[in-house]
Amino acid sequence: MKFSNKIKVLRAELNLSQEELAKKVNVRRETITHLENCKYMPSLKLAYDISKVFNKQIEEVFFFDE
Repeated sequence: MKFSNKIKVLRAELNLSQEELAKKVNVRRETITHLENCKYMPSLKLAYDISKVFNKQIEEVFFFDE
């Protein structure tokens, strides 16, 4: 299984830059880059905060590909 997410797609829908999302969840832009490239697994708190920005459930943003 591979950990994946829809951050990039959801950001595009809201016309948010990586920098803007990073500021909303109090992380560096590089963290958002690593998340989008599946090189970093977020903490539960960060996953929750990102999901709330998009008004989605965590499972709608973050998931495992089988």
